[in-house]
Amino acid sequence: MTRLLSAAFIGLIFGAGLAISGMLNPEKVQGFLDITRIWDPSLAFVMVGGIAVTLIGFPIVLKRPNPIFAEMFQLPKLTKIDRPILIGAALFGVGWGLGGLCPGPAIASLSTNFSAVLLFVVMMLIGLWAGAKIKL
Repeated sequence: MTRLLSAAFIGLIFGAGLAISGMLNPEKVQGFLDITRIWDPSLAFVMVGGIAVTLIGFPIVLKRPNPIFAEMFQLPKLTKIDRPILIGAALFGVGWGLGGLCPGPAIASLSTNFSAVLLFVVMMLIGLWAGAKIKL
């Protein structure tokens, strides 16, 4: 039960941060991604904030022998940049640019704009499922 409450609390903080920063607004995200028009650099501060927290927090957390709610850390085993990562990154970027949302903000947007985001989330889940089935 503690694990579930912790996950819910962390998700709530994450969702609130996305909402406050404007990441739930596809037009704002597209304004950041489209540098050919009036560019909105404000979301770069959101990214820099996330990177800063990660750079500080990750080494501290990894000093622990194991996570609080798991038996071991599950870190990526692959560290090379290969064809599947490049194709996946390109598809993610195209989807993010066209839709103005990435997975976290899309899920969070269901709470504020359900009908407008539902089709995006359904197609995103189908894409995630298909991507897991396709081996490049």
